[in-house]
Amino acid sequence: MESYLRAGVAIYNAGEYHAAHDAWENHWLNLTQGTDDEQFLHGLIQFTAAVYHAHNRNWSGATGLAASATDYLADLSATYRGVDLGSVNRYLVALNNDPERVERQRPLRLAYKGSVVGFGDLDFNETAIAAEVLAEEHGYDEAMVRQAIDFARADLDSEQTASPFVTFLFDFVREPDQRGIILQRLEEHVTRRVHRESDVSGLFDARE
Repeated sequence: MESYLRAGVAIYNAGEYHAAHDAWENHWLNLTQGTDDEQFLHGLIQFTAAVYHAHNRNWSGATGLAASATDYLADLSATYRGVDLGSVNRYLVALNNDPERVERQRPLRLAYKGSVVGFGDLDFNETAIAAEVLAEEHGYDEAMVRQAIDFARADLDSEQTASPFVTFLFDFVREPDQRGIILQRLEEHVTRRVHRESDVSGLFDARE
């Protein structure tokens, strides 16, 4: 759960309020309803949705979700799984009372174990989660990104020290202004790897 949690926190802190919930949702859907972990992720998903709607000036949607998120998080400790829920709950109350506050100041940034987590703090597995989420959010080729992640993991497993897949996936997540160019480079490497593996496989095909 920690990898999904940290990836979602970093996505949220980058201002990707809509995308953040995708890092948590699949894990949340597999949890038993009513458990602390389920309530926790459900509350965070509603929290990010409240901020998203406030940013889009949907004031009623923002206040309704802020109230709902508060209910889900109400029975959890002030710090749960490393996330500062005390600050989250205070912000939700303030947002419910005045959703237009998002136009006057930046929304609360989520703290994990005392630090505000950004993309630069994510390890590879967390970055891979973020890469898939961001590819979906911004309409990039999700299948190609997943293929790049598979190649990156294979390189890491074989202790390859300079994997272009690892490098470009980190860059894709960490450099939002360059994502289009980075993805083009990544796709070139994916295509070459696919062709190379296909060529090697073909050596063992039956020949006439």
